[in-house]
Amino acid sequence: MNIPDDLMYTKEHEWVKVEGSTATIGVTEYAAEQLGDIVYAELPAENEAVTKDETFGALESVKAVSDCYSPVTGKVVEINDVLAENPETVNEDPYGDGWMVRIEMSDPSEAEGLMDHKAYAAFVAEESK
Repeated sequence: MNIPDDLMYTKEHEWVKVEGSTATIGVTEYAAEQLGDIVYAELPAENEAVTKDETFGALESVKAVSDCYSPVTGKVVEINDVLAENPETVNEDPYGDGWMVRIEMSDPSEAEGLMDHKAYAAFVAEESK
C-alpha cells in the first residue's frame, strides 16, 4: 500500500497536503481500496465554509456511501471537477488526479495535529487486524 511521506493523514483516511495556507484533501489509497469502485463523488461548492472534523462531502461506491471529513477549518477555494464525470479517478490515482478539494485554512495550526506517514501506516496496520 502506498503512503506518501510528504502528506499528512487523518483517522478517517483522508490525506492532506499543506502548501502555505491552502490544504489539498483527498482520500487515501487504503480508503479507496476499502470502498471499492467509486461511482459518485459528492463535493461541496466553491466558497463553502467547512469545519474541522465535520463532513464536507461523500464518496459512493458499489459497496457503500462514505462521508468525507474536513481535517481543517476554512473555505473551499477549489473542487476537483474531474470527479463529477470520472469519480473512479479516486480509485485510479488517489494521491494525484483523485484529490477532492482545496481549502483556504482559517487556522493553519490545525494541520499540526494530523498524522505523518509513519503514524498513519501504524494506524492502518492496527485497524486491519
